[in-house]
Amino acid sequence: MYEFKRIKRLPPYVFSIVNQLKLEARRRGEDIIDLGMGNPDLPTPKHIVEKLIEAARNPKNHRYSASKGITQLRLAMCEWYKRRFDVDLDHDSEVVVTIGSKEGLSHLVYAMVEPGDLALTPAPAYPIHPYSVIIAGGDIRSIPIQEDTDFFKNMEEAFKSTWPRPKFLIINFPHNPTTTCVDIGFFHKVVDFAKDNNIIVIHDFAYADLVFDNYRAPSFLQVQGAKDVGVELFSLTKSYSMAGWRVGFCVGNKEIVGALTNIKSYLDYGMFQPIQIASIIALRGEQGCVEEIRKTYEKRRNTFIKGLKNAGWIITPPQATMFVWAEIPEPFKKMGSLEFTKFLLKEAGVAVSPGIGFGENGEGYVRFALVENEHRIRQATRGIKKALSRGA
Repeated sequence: MYEFKRIKRLPPYVFSIVNQLKLEARRRGEDIIDLGMGNPDLPTPKHIVEKLIEAARNPKNHRYSASKGITQLRLAMCEWYKRRFDVDLDHDSEVVVTIGSKEGLSHLVYAMVEPGDLALTPAPAYPIHPYSVIIAGGDIRSIPIQEDTDFFKNMEEAFKSTWPRPKFLIINFPHNPTTTCVDIGFFHKVVDFAKDNNIIVIHDFAYADLVFDNYRAPSFLQVQGAKDVGVELFSLTKSYSMAGWRVGFCVGNKEIVGALTNIKSYLDYGMFQPIQIASIIALRGEQGCVEEIRKTYEKRRNTFIKGLKNAGWIITPPQATMFVWAEIPEPFKKMGSLEFTKFLLKEAGVAVSPGIGFGENGEGYVRFALVENEHRIRQATRGIKKALSRGA
């Protein structure tokens, strides 16, 4: 028998249990409404797709591309940051294109973390945030992130009480899975903290555009001095509904961006060039499509929250992301999030993500992804209402 130490450090993938049960139910002919994985169902805007087709017909684009991303795509990302946040970036030294933000984050951490290094990460968390550190041979210190906690205060206390001192802070706002949002003042404190304590900041900004109720998500890089201490990752996945295209960026501190650029030069040749060319059109073209996507998720959120309220399950509407993070109703809490997820699948015909899949601090919650149309969402909440009325 072979033993792979990195793999042994990873826990069982809880979501695979739900996926298997969902597959079995569908094989039996059951209609399962899948609100589990955050896999956008909206089509990529037509003008982006058309540019991909045009570029794919050119044989010159069938060759290896540049692992750091083609120049015009890196320039387009710089223009996006300047237009959106008045942040100046150098396309050559402060931007690298990644094969989605997940690849970018995991390879960045792999490039920087040494065995025994400590990183601070929110808990609950999107799994790659803490486990990229584990895979790289480091260790993590989790910081609770919930409605009734002060994340920054908890982070300060965790840093002071940990030895050796953490070298990295991995954060994600708007946050997946809890949907927690922050203002620019939070990032001012983070930058000051990082400078005072010689800590590297990695901010995952995947949900920059999926914001509601007039909330505007700030960029970490808007703060003066942010580029001295860290980087930000952005992805076209949610903003432009380009999940399967796998286009992301790491921007900010040139030494950190350089480390990722260097390791990527050994690991990949970059994404298919027509995808990069179409991504330029996404960033530089008309942006009305982004607003349409945002409005669609806001309408779905409103429909879902209203439906849950009608079922007796009262949830504070999230200000951002494509998720609803819901505390399990009191009569069902004793089941735990995994068993409650199974219950919803069986009794309501609705697949969700159990909170425990995002770490121990996620226990007692489930995450709904708003990846079905409003009709299906109403159908889902009716099924949930019937299930809850039956009791545990």
